[in-house]
Amino acid sequence: MDSSGDLGWPSYRVRRVDRWRDGMGERVDDCVAEEAPIALMYNGEPHVVMLATPLDLEDFALGFSLTEAIVSSPAEVESIRVFERSNGIEVRLRIPEARCESARDKGRNLTGRTGCGLCGARTLEQAVRVPGHVRSPLVVTESEVSQALLEIKKYQRINQLTGAVHAAAFALPGRGIVAVREDVGRHNALDKLIGALARQEVAFGQGFIVVIIK
Repeated sequence: MDSSGDLGWPSYRVRRVDRWRDGMGERVDDCVAEEAPIALMYNGEPHVVMLATPLDLEDFALGFSLTEAIVSSPAEVESIRVFERSNGIEVRLRIPEARCESARDKGRNLTGRTGCGLCGARTLEQAVRVPGHVRSPLVVTESEVSQALLEIKKYQRINQLTGAVHAAAFALPGRGIVAVREDVGRHNALDKLIGALARQEVAFGQGFIVVIIK
């Protein structure tokens, strides 16, 4: 699978704001989390527009394609291209035509808003899907989960600046966190993480995911 890098969109912007505490005011610089409309297109056809933090977009596109069952494996994504437009970003994916035909039936008729992973779903079947059974010998202790929830904070670069983004992390028992992705939408952060792990050919059954919701 070939892909191109992220564009020069910032993950946050610095704004001058008035801050009030205990009746005292001051004018300071504040970091505000950035979001942008991201149009996902398959074989040249528009599928959905999501509002997301404009970072790790190849990860996002692949993760979304897998979690929405548009493709069954990363190998079916032949290429990912990211293009900056005047009013947002286009991510163009090339997939087998048979998969593209199936994706047309799953297309959403509304913009996917930041806070909702169901926006634009056309039917109840699209909105509420029964996940498959998970069969794994993996055992995760309570202390490992607690440690991962504490450890994830030091990897939240954007949230340390803005205090306004979610994070999803993948951890391995005995090693701790090995991958983190951030986004203004928690489902976007999870899709980015899944895409990143898939691109690195990580075996999902070897670890577990923790999500921090702001």
